[in-house]
Amino acid sequence: MPLYEYICLDCKNRFDALRSIKDADVSIACPACQSDHTSRQLSVFFAHSDGRVVAQSGAGCAGCSSGACATCAH
Repeated sequence: MPLYEYICLDCKNRFDALRSIKDADVSIACPACQSDHTSRQLSVFFAHSDGRVVAQSGAGCAGCSSGACATCAH
């Protein structure tokens, strides 16, 4: 079963949930505030070996997921 990332649009809590593919976009309650005003987020991944990047998904680094990171100079 896939692991999906969600954000609560009310309290801004980010959380993960194991759900079937058919339920991925069905509303889910936030574990922090119980609101079901949530949205599935785009997941990104990062892998490294011996200090070098071997796989990366998304626009920036794994730490910030943005295109302009002060810590990695992306």
